[in-house]
Amino acid sequence: MPMIEEYGYINTSSYEEDKQINQIQNVINELKVNPDSRRMIVSAWNVAELPAMSLQPCHYAFQLYSNEKDGKRYLSLMWQQRSCDLFLGAPFNIASYALLLHMIAQITNHIPDELIANIGDAHIYSNHVEQVKEQLKREPYTLPKLELNKKINDIFQFKYEDIKLIDYKSHPTIKAQIAV
Repeated sequence: MPMIEEYGYINTSSYEEDKQINQIQNVINELKVNPDSRRMIVSAWNVAELPAMSLQPCHYAFQLYSNEKDGKRYLSLMWQQRSCDLFLGAPFNIASYALLLHMIAQITNHIPDELIANIGDAHIYSNHVEQVKEQLKREPYTLPKLELNKKINDIFQFKYEDIKLIDYKSHPTIKAQIAV
């Protein structure tokens, strides 16, 4: 008989408790054998653990899209976020998902294409307003080039040394407290 647990979730006990699903490997396999699939989604939430978290993850899923242009395969990534601190969080999220897009594209023989963000609640905290004003005064530098070790063909084999930013240039750090 199903049990109602905290937050109304139903435990039917029909799932193997220790079963693990490697979602990343699953979408990589799908890209290799069925690149036109529209089911390449990775969920970043473990719903069973949400009640135990002091703050639920802001980004909760991403989806990969493969399409063919001029005989070449291109890969785009769209991620979903429930909430986004535009000053401190967004730059990290953009860089992380851009890197992931490039890594997956490399190991599946795709060319990185679009990086798309879908953000529910985008905000700037009141204690970051002065820092944002400072940021907006700055002229952007030319983007660096990302270089990955071409010998890597398994996403789980990438190491820090396999990732290089060429011609990276940054302005001085702007300090801000993390808002909770």
